[in-house]
Amino acid sequence: MKAELISRERFWLTEDVKIEIVIWRLPRALPGSRHRFKYRLALISQRVCVLRYDNEAGKGDHKHVAEREVPYRFTDLDTLQADFRADIAAWRSAQ
Repeated sequence: MKAELISRERFWLTEDVKIEIVIWRLPRALPGSRHRFKYRLALISQRVCVLRYDNEAGKGDHKHVAEREVPYRFTDLDTLQADFRADIAAWRSAQ
């Protein structure tokens, strides 16, 4: 089995704010993860990544909020995307 691209999206919320989502289904879990997905969900404002959920080999699931990196507990893709949308809404309301 090869890696399968599930989603690749890029869209603009405003003239200066965009969202990028890339999700792959892998043949096996990455080191540090317990699932077979590789993902990157990013919120970019004025060319600066202000929020990113991802899982790197060896690091596992985590998110970046501004300059901080914090663990993220992955349960499923629907929850991942809902958590990302909730963080985007919180970021937008703080602006």
